[in-house]
Amino acid sequence: MIYLDSAATTLQKPPSVRRAMLSAMERMASPGRGGHKPAMLAAETAFRCREAAAGLFHLEDPENVVFTLNATHALNLAIKSVIKPGDAVVVSGYEHNAVTRPLAALGCRIKTARAPLFDREAILAAFEEQVTGEVSCVVCTHVSNVFGFILPVEEIAALCRRRGVPMILDASQSAGALPVHMDELGCAFIGMPGHKGLYGPQGTGLLLCGEGRETVPLLEGGTGSLSARQEMPDFLPDRLEAGTHNIPGIAGLLEGIRFVRSRGNEAILRRERALTRQAAEGLAAVPGITLYAASRSETQAGVLSFQLASLDCEEVGERLGQRGIAVRAGLHCAPYAHESAGTKEKGTVRISFSDFNTPAEVQTLVREVSRLAG
Repeated sequence: MIYLDSAATTLQKPPSVRRAMLSAMERMASPGRGGHKPAMLAAETAFRCREAAAGLFHLEDPENVVFTLNATHALNLAIKSVIKPGDAVVVSGYEHNAVTRPLAALGCRIKTARAPLFDREAILAAFEEQVTGEVSCVVCTHVSNVFGFILPVEEIAALCRRRGVPMILDASQSAGALPVHMDELGCAFIGMPGHKGLYGPQGTGLLLCGEGRETVPLLEGGTGSLSARQEMPDFLPDRLEAGTHNIPGIAGLLEGIRFVRSRGNEAILRRERALTRQAAEGLAAVPGITLYAASRSETQAGVLSFQLASLDCEEVGERLGQRGIAVRAGLHCAPYAHESAGTKEKGTVRISFSDFNTPAEVQTLVREVSRLAG
């Protein structure tokens, strides 16, 4: 199979990820739940994963790295720690439901900074207009999961700092491929999955917490610390990590992060962009295609969407799957993005790359799409 759905989850992982998970299942117990060797080994692995993440994302204190189930879990923790019911919140016009549904559940007044696709200047101007004195928080994606549009988050974060508004960053599509510097951005929180660009297993995620930020648990329960109290600990990471950890997942995530740090963000992004450019150039020649590609490579990561005039997007996705090519079709849990790009009625077919894809796979994709269009 040619797997081109890494914006959902990376399927190909470094071999070290599988080995680490199997080893953890055989050798590790629960961290903080005993002084015996299996528990201590689990605790050491968890801390090493926090250290590796802190190094990659530039956090001074590894204890401010919180393990979550996925990016949605991380973003819910962040949103419900900063935002109160009814607050005015600014989001981009390219947000995922992992952001917008929690805000809707809180009854927030959502102000949307909308701008044309791939127009970084326009979206920054939209944020400048929307971030007013009534706004309690800005929540923004780094990269659109539908179109690969890289938003100017450094400038948006600087705007938030100037106006004294906390910012939550959704790094679901950027972590591992783009630089994400917690210390430079000054975000209140950054949420991300472990199973996409960090090449860890499903069921893992990270919440990076700004220094001194108040946090609100979603779950209460055992932490292995302060067990005599009936309140959750008031320190990180224990405050947000109730219950038994996914130690096999964390062990795998550690190896995924090590792979990213060894390869380097720049090399991974360079490969993904080269494949995206190759796909865009090849697909542009297909009759009846509408392609959503940036004119400047620096505004697009390794995600590319298209439509065929002759077939529904879901049918294109199904037929490619029958030919051994895995893509995703539809709205991609991101109706805001489709509204901004004018594609909500039909959706798009999305192809998304990882560091394990090849130019030969792109050639096959272009050939099969051409056959479908013919």
